[in-house]
Amino acid sequence: MPIEERNDDFSERRKHLQGISDEQLHVRFWELVNALVQPMVEEARTHTSPSIERSVLLRMGFSSVEAKALVELAAQQELLGQGVGRLVLELANAKRMTVRDAGVWLLEGHGWDELKT
Repeated sequence: MPIEERNDDFSERRKHLQGISDEQLHVRFWELVNALVQPMVEEARTHTSPSIERSVLLRMGFSSVEAKALVELAAQQELLGQGVGRLVLELANAKRMTVRDAGVWLLEGHGWDELKT
């Protein structure tokens, strides 16, 4: 199967970028990146599952037993849709503690009321 050679139209396609500074190009790049990932971010906000939340917590350094328990507790508190890893991180930042300590604190039954507000 022969491969068709692609016309080199780079010079034509980049004309709209000529005359802008590196700083403007940098800003434009991040605008495009944000526009590209925004649908994925929205999808993640509205579509999660216990297995996804456990996976996030595992990557944050929690054991599978801890991750399972944190997800179950978050579901009982009706906070699963907010992202359990994000909740642990928020609590850690608010209380000026490590992520690990915040997760353990939640496992002990503390802090859930603060996360609901």
